[in-house]
Amino acid sequence: MPESGDIKLVQSLSLSGQVAAVRSGELPLQDLIAQTLDRLEAVNPLVRAILPDPRLRERLSSEAADIMDRWPTPSLRPPLFGAMVAVKDIFNVSRMPTRAGSAVPPESFSGREADVVARLKESGALILGKAVTTEFAYFAPGATANPHDREYTPGGSSSGSAAAVAAGIAPLALGSQTVGSVIRPASFCGVVGFKPSYDRIPTGGTLYYSPSVDTIGYFVSSVADAALVASSVLLGWREGEDMEALPPRIGIPTGAFLDQAGAEMRSALDTAIERLGKAGIRVESAPTLRNIDEINTRHRNLTTREFAETHHERYEKYGAMFRPESAQLYEAGLGISSADAEAGRASRIALRQRLHERMDRAGIDTWLAPSAVGPAPKGLGSTGNPAMNLPWTHAGMPVISLPFGNVGGLPLGLSLVGRFGHDETLLGQAAMVERALRGEG
Repeated sequence: MPESGDIKLVQSLSLSGQVAAVRSGELPLQDLIAQTLDRLEAVNPLVRAILPDPRLRERLSSEAADIMDRWPTPSLRPPLFGAMVAVKDIFNVSRMPTRAGSAVPPESFSGREADVVARLKESGALILGKAVTTEFAYFAPGATANPHDREYTPGGSSSGSAAAVAAGIAPLALGSQTVGSVIRPASFCGVVGFKPSYDRIPTGGTLYYSPSVDTIGYFVSSVADAALVASSVLLGWREGEDMEALPPRIGIPTGAFLDQAGAEMRSALDTAIERLGKAGIRVESAPTLRNIDEINTRHRNLTTREFAETHHERYEKYGAMFRPESAQLYEAGLGISSADAEAGRASRIALRQRLHERMDRAGIDTWLAPSAVGPAPKGLGSTGNPAMNLPWTHAGMPVISLPFGNVGGLPLGLSLVGRFGHDETLLGQAAMVERALRGEG
């Protein structure tokens, strides 16, 4: 396990266990805060996942007193009572500035508290701090390092969120995905990342990159923790959906899409297929996404155009403060026609329909694919290639990344992709796959 001196930089925290102990009173909330701040102070200077907050102890102590006053009776406490949450710094949180990884004045991003943050607070969660993001959730990286090896990227754009969970700073962290900004960092950092169906979690109070595809997701340490957050807080349960799913029939999307993955990730996928088969889960090849280059182009046209629209007034006023990657994306967006952007919007629905039809013909329930092209690249100047995430994000389908295997101590992850709107079913199936991948049957 990675260490710096006597400090182990990778540590798994159980959200379910933490919440159960605090809700019952077995672990006093102020003791949890002290433990969390001790871990933060020991590890964060090395991985740089959470932004500084000079009022952190005072704020947490005050907010903890508030929720203790509001819910004094253990049996009546809400499902995430006392949970420590890191929040990607594109979500507005009261009493905290939003900086979006940028030198642009935080007043430019001010607004009402994000809906997702309000939901978490209403469920008893405490906001530990803002997690580092790439500028405007694009490619210009922050200072966050991968806890598994600090010379390697944690991925992006939800860099700090993934690293915070991997480093045991917080058991739950919010992120967002426009191409691969939840699933890829989850893979690189060896944690579970869940990107629900498009628009299942409301995005109000969030700094947009591309409103037509932006999706809020989150990071935890297990599928059980992902299900706890989904069912109790974030998704807004849909009637007829059930996590008590039957074993999934899994399809492997062979062809041009899968060919983008590197040899190490393909080897991990092959090993996973073998292990799933031994557990009695049916896995078969189902060629699809042959036109992946066209899908990539339509998605990038749409998101680039919408990035320019989102930041138009901000760029007019503060363009000189944009980092080069963001400025180049803005300028590129000005060159994308409204017709090309509209074609991208239409293609989201068309791709979703085609993938559902392909699943019907093949008799499969979910897709299994790499969460990234390989392990985390070395260096902090790039957040890695999101090619393995793009089509699922474009189609708005739910995806969960499960840690599986490693290369030289760097984690790998595999994605389960479900049908649009059937997030609960996917989470139930993911629990079975998680057990099978661990060799638990």
